[in-house]
Amino acid sequence: MSSTLYGWVAGISTLLSMIAFLGVVAWSYSRRRGSAFDAAARMPLEEDARQTPGAQS
Repeated sequence: MSSTLYGWVAGISTLLSMIAFLGVVAWSYSRRRGSAFDAAARMPLEEDARQTPGAQS
């Protein structure tokens, strides 16, 4: 593989990786996902309350 072709492949793969990363960051910080993340954050606490005898929920 020539060095010019290697440079193009490396540049394009870097660009695609950066676009994918920024897409994941934008998705995770979007306001529409807030309620789903809040519910997921409370899930372990709710499971503990159900498993602990005499615990208040």
